[in-house]
Amino acid sequence: MARPSRAPERRAELIAVARRAVVERGVLNLRLRDIADGAGLSSGSVLYYFPTLADLLQEVQHEAVERFCTHREQAARGGTPRERLLATIRSGLPTGPDDELCVLLYELGTIARRDPVYAARHIALYERQVGIYTGILEAGAATGEFTLTADAVAIARNLVALEDGYGLHLTQAVPTLQRETAEAMLLSYARTACTLEEPS
Repeated sequence: MARPSRAPERRAELIAVARRAVVERGVLNLRLRDIADGAGLSSGSVLYYFPTLADLLQEVQHEAVERFCTHREQAARGGTPRERLLATIRSGLPTGPDDELCVLLYELGTIARRDPVYAARHIALYERQVGIYTGILEAGAATGEFTLTADAVAIARNLVALEDGYGLHLTQAVPTLQRETAEAMLLSYARTACTLEEPS
């Protein structure tokens, strides 16, 4: 009887090694040799499972996007629209320069400037987050909990763009602001765009 293939397990190991390498070295400094060394393999062995380094990094990006969006979708479930909005805002900001998942997404985002495949997935990440916010805003408007000052999609796009901008500042080697400050500024915009008031 033939032994079961270890290819899926090996591919998952290489994705994990590549994920750590991107966070530690940065995507622009990453070499195939770094992945091979981290996995205890030759470069040729890595290429057996992934034809190019770009193919491997695409899988890393896919896994990171899915993990990030799933976390946000779970945060947005349950409660009133107001509670869901607050939870979603809090789930989108990095904790700081050591936030592995957010740093990973920002690093891989640099490739999206030049590679259509990465760009498409980066756009999907953005649109998926916009969709989360849009659903919450529309639910709040339907129940009368929110009075939107603009189209729900426009507000959602602004919220995600603000998160992205603040997130870049939070993940720098020397952050230019604290997470609490970024969250407060997002909430300030949300209160203006949705007439969101703190509960009494």
